[in-house]
Amino acid sequence: MTAILEGVEDRPFIPMEYVVRLACTPWERAGYHALRREVFCNEQHVFVEDDRDAIDEVAIPIIAACCMAGMPDRVVGAVRIHKAESGIWRGSRLAVHEDHRKLGRIGAELIRMAVSTAHGLGATRFLAQVQEQNVLFFRRLHWKSLGVITLHGLPHHDMEADLSRYPAHGLDQTWLLRPQPRIRQVA
Repeated sequence: MTAILEGVEDRPFIPMEYVVRLACTPWERAGYHALRREVFCNEQHVFVEDDRDAIDEVAIPIIAACCMAGMPDRVVGAVRIHKAESGIWRGSRLAVHEDHRKLGRIGAELIRMAVSTAHGLGATRFLAQVQEQNVLFFRRLHWKSLGVITLHGLPHHDMEADLSRYPAHGLDQTWLLRPQPRIRQVA
């Protein structure tokens, strides 16, 4: 029995369910900002103390939260969308907690929720400035690069989503994400 549990304390807990939805409650918004600060300030050092800007005043925050006993427990993914001008929407500040990146679907589901929500709100184009290391990931999700730019001293691509791949929906959507269980053989 000891051999089965050996090393368990070294591995992060991976929940069986996540919800992806608009951040509406105070704890969801607090978790959304805390995660962004963790990723963009503490981990990537893109910003010094906080990554908030004027866009946060008009943006719609979207979160992915892991669930415990069927209830959202902790924000582990974040993105924001905003209307830049008539018909043109932008997404930014996509972040996934380091312990949950290996799942591989949280970022994709946040992007899907962001683009589909904006599409439902009248977007005819959806754009994002994507860090260079994430361009291939976005291309797999039906985005195209419009060119290379530099933001905060880092290479980015200005990218556009193929809206035909993102069906429009309203603001009342909540998606449940269930990762495939990882089965490992115990010798």
